[in-house]
Amino acid sequence: MKANEINTEGRNTIMGELQSVIKDGEEMLRNTEQQAGENFKAAKARFETTLRNAKSELVHLEETIVEKTKDAMYTTDEYVKDHPWKSVGLGACVGLIIGLLIGRK
Repeated sequence: MKANEINTEGRNTIMGELQSVIKDGEEMLRNTEQQAGENFKAAKARFETTLRNAKSELVHLEETIVEKTKDAMYTTDEYVKDHPWKSVGLGACVGLIIGLLIGRK
C-alpha cells in the first residue's frame, strides 16, 4: 500500500468518524429537553462510542504517519551516507535554484 493510499484512507475514515460525532452531537442536543428519557441515554451512549472510535482511529493514523516518517528519515540518512558527494551536489543545486528565484525580484 502506498503512502498516499494510507493518507487518503485515513483521512476518509477520520472524516466519516467526525461526521458521525457531529450527527450524534446534534441529536443529543435535540434530546436535551428530556435528559432523563431513554432517547438521551441512547444518544449519549452512541456519542461516546463514536468519540472513542474517532480517538482510536486518530491514534492509529498518528502511529502510521510517525512510522512512515521514520522510514523516510532512515532511508534518506542511508542514501546520504552512501552517496555523500551526490547529496552535496543536490544541496548545492537546490540552493542555487532558490537563490536565483529570490534574486529575480
